[in-house]
This record gives sequence, structure tokens and C-alpha cells, in this order.
Amino acid sequence: MRWFEQALRLTDRVQTLPLRQDFPHHEPDDLRGIRAARGRGPTVPRWRGSRAQLADRVRGGFLGRVAGCMLGKPFEGVDRASIRMYAEETGNWPLRTYQRQPTAAELRRILRRKPLRPIRSWQLAFYIDLNDGFPSDDDINYTVMGMEVMRRHGTNFTPTDLASLWIQQLPALATCTAERAAYRNLLEGWLPPRSATRRNPYREWIGAQIRADFFGYAAPGDPARAAGWAWRDASISHVKNGIYGEMWVAAMLAAAFVLEDWPAVIRAGLAQIPRRSRLHAGIRQILALHEAGVLHEEVIDGIHREWNELTVHGWCHTISNAQIVAASLLYGGDDYSTTIALAVAAGFDTDCNGATCGSLWGVKHGEKALPRRWLRPLHNKLKTNLSDYGFMPLHEMAGRMATVVESVR
Repeated sequence: MRWFEQALRLTDRVQTLPLRQDFPHHEPDDLRGIRAARGRGPTVPRWRGSRAQLADRVRGGFLGRVAGCMLGKPFEGVDRASIRMYAEETGNWPLRTYQRQPTAAELRRILRRKPLRPIRSWQLAFYIDLNDGFPSDDDINYTVMGMEVMRRHGTNFTPTDLASLWIQQLPALATCTAERAAYRNLLEGWLPPRSATRRNPYREWIGAQIRADFFGYAAPGDPARAAGWAWRDASISHVKNGIYGEMWVAAMLAAAFVLEDWPAVIRAGLAQIPRRSRLHAGIRQILALHEAGVLHEEVIDGIHREWNELTVHGWCHTISNAQIVAASLLYGGDDYSTTIALAVAAGFDTDCNGATCGSLWGVKHGEKALPRRWLRPLHNKLKTNLSDYGFMPLHEMAGRMATVVESVR
């Protein structure tokens, strides 16, 4: 284990190193500093809808999230070109439905094409024809966790309240990267925000960005409030752009209740994070390319040139995946199926990006607008890793989300 001890010492040393003097970005971690560093965004009106309309939007967000996650799950860790190989050989390109298991002949053809990152054995369980419902996944675990902390503690929950809930409800091995490092730190007695920084090299990766959703659902028309709740959650495990990713998504979800077009929603999210951050610059770049009429495929090519999805850092970073989300929303034609398909086909963290785009679209349009063909194959069944929510009907969970949102408004 000597190599492991050396790695820990190196991690501790890196923690003490200063930023280079010509670093052009300003990226505070504390909420007051983040708010002081924000820019301006579009005016976001308050939510004026009825209770029934709010429930429809919340349910739409959650169900849209689950379906988008399920589309991307078999391709998690598979590179963009290999995703296309699997989909083409099984008659599913462009992506228009959930991925099924290839036949023996199809798999032979796929392997002859030599995918760089083939679908691995653990992913086989996520083919739609091998499932009777939605299997457990961290993207959905944390949405339920957000609901549960508000159900128990209301809107004044603290990062420590949420960290305690992790330990009570979530098995350690159901966490990944930054969350697992933070979980270990919590068990050793390091509370937030120290739990995010101690021996955690993953702290600007995508983990917090996938935990934003319930905080956006609970703040319709109030991006600042959603982002503040998201900060409390993200500060358990992330810093800088890792925090900003969750705040951006939560704020976008809050804005999607009341704004009509995706550029405005995206800018409303950006208005809640530091204007001189790397994430802000990365999303502005995608907005500018879209406004200039650059084709979607060229935009995705550019993201792949900037970030190498064949390295775990590029594949799992907040910024690379946030750019995929922004591009998918902008080029999806405000169509659910097209939007989640673009998010998954682009590669990188496919299930996370499919889930986030599906959630945003569902909040903007509501459950009634979701195409039934994405919900029927899930058989109204949901599994999570949380102790209190192991198995339950999918639509019942969506209803609980709406009930808790109503109770905390």
C-alpha cells in the first residue's frame, strides 16, 4: 500500500499549491463570494401557475429526467464514435428509442468495427430489453435525496443536514468520485466544506451538477433561491466549477418554469454563477456558436477537441458536460426526443446529460407533454439505492416530488 500512501501525500501537497499569478478567472467557493461575482441575466418573472400546473411541471421534470437517464445509461463511459457503432448496428441511429441488447450477429459486426470503448459487462443490465423498470442510478438517487432533505428539514436545511442524510440513506458504494471522497471524509469527521477539499481530486467533476434537480423544482421562477439551495448541497463535495455546475442547473430549472426560450433559460442559469469562471466562459462559447449559426455537429466536434473524452478527467468534468447540455437544449428544436438524443449521442457522461436535458425539458413543458413512448417501457417501476426508497412505482415518486414542492413553497 506504499503507493497509496504516496498518492495521498501528493494530493495533500497539491492542495497547498497557489494558483499561477496570471490565472485570468475569479472562482470563489463561498456563497457570498459567488453572489458578489455574478453578472446579469434576463428578467425572470415569478411563477403564477396553479397547484395543478405546478404538479404537472414537477412531475414532468422528474419523469423526463428518468427517461433521459435511461437512454444514456448503456452508453456511460462509451466514446462518441462507439455509441454510433452500437446504435447503427441495432437500427437505432439517429437515436430514437432506448438501446436494446445487440443480437449475436450484430455484436460480431460491432466488434469487427473495433469500438474504442465497448459497452462493458456491468452495463449490460441497462439495455431496455433486460429491464423491468428503471434500475438504480446515482443521477436519480440524488434527486430523491434533495426531496428527502426538504421533506425532513424544510427550506432551511444545512449542508450538514444533507451530509447526515447521505450517511443514513446512501450506501458508500453507491457513490462515485467526488461524492465517495466526501463520504469518506464525513465518516472520518470532516464536515462541509472541508469534506469537499480533503484528498478529493474529483471536486470539479460532474457529481454535483447531477444533484441539482429537486432544488430547481422547489423554486419555480426563483433561480437565485434554487442556486442557493444547490450551493448547500454542492459544498459537501465540490469546489469552484463543481459547485457552479449544480447552481447553474438548479437556476435553469427554476427559470424553465417561466421563460419561453432556451437561450434565456441558459442565461438565467449563468446569472447565478461567477461571470469570470471557466464554466461561465464555456457556456457563453456554446451560446455564441449557436447564435452565429454554427452547425450542431461542428459545435460538438469543438467540445471534443477541447476535452478528451478518452481521459476520465475530460469525460467526467463539469464544464465539458455542461457544454453538451447547453448545446443539446439549443439545438434540440424544443423537442423532447431530439434533445435527449443529442445529449446522449454527443458522448461524455451520457446518462447524466440525458437526465439533465430531460429534466429541463420536462419542467418547461410538463408531464402531459412528455411522449408516452419514453415512459411505457419503464413499466412504472423505479429502484433507488436509498434505504427508505428502494422500490416504488415511478409515477408515485413523481407525485411525491410534487407534494414536497408544494409543502415547502
